[in-house]
Amino acid sequence: MNDAAKLLTEFVGTFIFLSVIALSGPAGPLAPLAIGAALMVMVYMGGHVSGGHYNPAVSFGLFLRRKIDIRTMAGYWLTQLVAGALAFVVGYLVSGRTPGIQPGSGVLAASALTIEILFTVGLVLVVLNVAATPATAGNSFYGLAIGFTIVVGAFVGGPISGGAFNPAVGFGATLGAALFHSGSWSHLWLYIVGPLVGAAVAAGIHYVQVTGLEGLVRRPPGRAAPGRVSRRP
Repeated sequence: MNDAAKLLTEFVGTFIFLSVIALSGPAGPLAPLAIGAALMVMVYMGGHVSGGHYNPAVSFGLFLRRKIDIRTMAGYWLTQLVAGALAFVVGYLVSGRTPGIQPGSGVLAASALTIEILFTVGLVLVVLNVAATPATAGNSFYGLAIGFTIVVGAFVGGPISGGAFNPAVGFGATLGAALFHSGSWSHLWLYIVGPLVGAAVAAGIHYVQVTGLEGLVRRPPGRAAPGRVSRRP
C-alpha cells in the first residue's frame, strides 16, 4: 500500500473518530459507548490500509516494537495531529460547543497522569496483541477489542483525567478550547506525556510476551518446560 493511501486513511479515520469525541457531549453518560464504537468502526475501515492507528501513542508503540519505521511514524503523527485539530474546530462550528479537556474537579495532576498512562498501556497493549502479533494474525475481533478498550477507559478514567489516552485528542481539544473559549494550555502536557509513556510501557510488556511465546514455540520436542521434572522412567 502506498504512503498516500495510508496517510489519507489515517487522516479520515482520525478526523471522524475525533469528531465523534468533539460532538459527544449531548450523549451524556452514553458518550463512552459512542466514542468506542466510532474507534471500532474506523479501525475496521482502515486497519488493512494504514493499520488504523488514529493515535500518536499507538503509532509510537508500534514504532518501538519495530512494526513501523520512524519515517512512517512521523508522517502518521503529523497527519493525526492535523486531523485532530480540524475535528475539534469543525465540531465547534457545527455545534457551537467545544468540550476542551482537563482533569476532573479536585483531581491532582499526578492522579490524572497515572490514569492517562494506565489506560494507554491497556489500549496499546491490546493493539499490539490483536493487530500486530503473528499468533493472532487474521482474526476478525481486533476492531471490537480496540474499541471496547476505549469504552472501558472512558467510563472509568474519563472522570479522573479527562480520558484522552491519545495526544491528538489532547491537542485538538485543547486547541479548540483555546481558540473559541479562551481555554488554557496548562493541562496539555498530561495528554502528551501520559500516552507516550503508556505506549512505551506497553511496548516493553509486549516484547516480554512475544519473547515468552517464541520460547515456547522453539522448545525442542520432548524437552520438559523449565521448572518441571519429567515423570517418564
